Amino acid sequence: MVHPFRTLPTLIHSITKFSRRILTHKSSNLHFQHHSDFNRLNSLCIFSRPHLNFVTIYNNNYFYSPKRKMSDKKTSKRKADEKDEEPKEESPKKMKTESTDSKTKSDTCLIKQIAESRKKLCNSVAEFKFNKKRVRVLSKVQDFSDDKNGVVYWMSRDQRVQDNWALLYAQRLALKMDVPLHVCFCLVPKFLDATIRHYRFILKGLEEVEKECKELDISFHLLIGHAKDVLPPFVKENKIGGVVTDFSPLRVPAEWVADVTKALPKDVPFCQVDSHNLVPCWEASPKLEYGARTIRNKIHNQLSQFLTEFPPVCRHPHKSKSTCKPVDWSAAEDSLEVDCKVSEVEWAVPGSTAGLNMLESFCKERLKYFGSERNNPNKNALSNLSPWLKFGQISVQRCILTVRQYRSKYKESVESYIEEAVIRRELSDNFCFYNEKYDSIEGAYDWAKQTLKDHAGDKREYVYTQEQLEFAKTHDELWNAAQKQMVLEGKMHGFLRMYWAKKILEWTPSPKVALETAIYLNDKYSLDGRDPNGYVGCMWSICGIHDQGWKEREVFGKIRYMNYAGCKRKFDVAAFERKYKSKSLK
Repeated sequence: MVHPFRTLPTLIHSITKFSRRILTHKSSNLHFQHHSDFNRLNSLCIFSRPHLNFVTIYNNNYFYSPKRKMSDKKTSKRKADEKDEEPKEESPKKMKTESTDSKTKSDTCLIKQIAESRKKLCNSVAEFKFNKKRVRVLSKVQDFSDDKNGVVYWMSRDQRVQDNWALLYAQRLALKMDVPLHVCFCLVPKFLDATIRHYRFILKGLEEVEKECKELDISFHLLIGHAKDVLPPFVKENKIGGVVTDFSPLRVPAEWVADVTKALPKDVPFCQVDSHNLVPCWEASPKLEYGARTIRNKIHNQLSQFLTEFPPVCRHPHKSKSTCKPVDWSAAEDSLEVDCKVSEVEWAVPGSTAGLNMLESFCKERLKYFGSERNNPNKNALSNLSPWLKFGQISVQRCILTVRQYRSKYKESVESYIEEAVIRRELSDNFCFYNEKYDSIEGAYDWAKQTLKDHAGDKREYVYTQEQLEFAKTHDELWNAAQKQMVLEGKMHGFLRMYWAKKILEWTPSPKVALETAIYLNDKYSLDGRDPNGYVGCMWSICGIHDQGWKEREVFGKIRYMNYAGCKRKFDVAAFERKYKSKSLK
């Protein structure tokens, strides 16, 4: 028997207000139907009591709490105090201490505060008015049959338990249907240029996920192999009635989703939740945006709907009848087919706890300098959160909810961080989602393709091989230092990433080779590689994406130019070079 009211998501607002539409992801032959097309249905779209405690969003941008007025005397004193304090140089060991010291202590104040905020909101997601715009249906079937016995959250991009809209939605469905909840992660033997550095970050983070799931009576399963081969059999064997997954705009993950959609039993509904972006990618814009200025207002205008506190993932009342065996993490690592020469880094400890500790240290120690010093590689002013954000071990939305509490003290820094973490990050997802060729010269604007073609034959003063670049064997000590930082520490300062990529364009035989080299090096060594931000960063530097044409010059054409002298005007280049000069990559 199929219940007539047990179906997939529907919009709460009237369908007459918004025209029906079908979004088609060009990198797949699947048609993803927006849930307004299902407004006649209403079950795996569970209606519940209205949310009684939405976070109030202030001012036209919906970002900030109202700023408390201060006397001129207090304002002057605060500015003087900030001026007297200087941010210290970045130290990987210091960053490690900031993020990991509390592993031997109780939860930090921030972690406790966040847990209390969730509990204050509601006891479980069943009491929360879930915004169905976060969800899109991937399958043709929408009914949840009575003979099914479970809901699966296929975890992929967002590798955390709390602050995860996809897992919350899966639990919401499981609570409504009175069935067990399973979390599955499909571990592939290799993924693009990922190395053991990246995989151990993933696996150690997932160990924390397994532990937390166990505490919440949620079954966690690490399935070894590609999702299309291992997930459908799991669904059949466990009589799963519905599958929820998270969202990535990248080509390979999109293909995984397409393959699973085809391989799942035809009577199992399958939907996707964007738990990575504040405003779901398909809601932020229905098209490829030209730049930050064209997407900024579209995101701002929707934040009041999406920038809310998270309900908690609660202890699940319906346990699975089958025993969930502990994961053999050693066997999992043995199944990998990756480069094991790229070692782990000390400063970035995997897992949500370490990520939230790093967020706390950013807010308390570095946020005050972010607005003025974020482009100075010698100053410790950055959030250093990108590894945890890339692997979804912490939520961007949680970062924004936390950082904006400091706006009355550090207005410039908070606004700068929000611009980068929200607008620029979601612009990157938009580019990769709507542009199949997001990692190719062919994905550039017409003016950029033409100017790069016109200057492809220009004489290069220096030409280096990929190996020479990889081992920092150039004439430019600043570039070498930046490359060493990335190889040794798994990160490169944001300002230097631009200079680094633009010099690769200047020192390689062609723009095509330059882009391929930049992406290869970034994906292999940066902890946050193989990510929309990385692809867009390389495309911006080499192909002018989200930029404009500049004065024409040799090699670069109209692509924005950067040089050594310009860096010397920005910061103490010699000091940064000295930091890495004695370090060797061989």
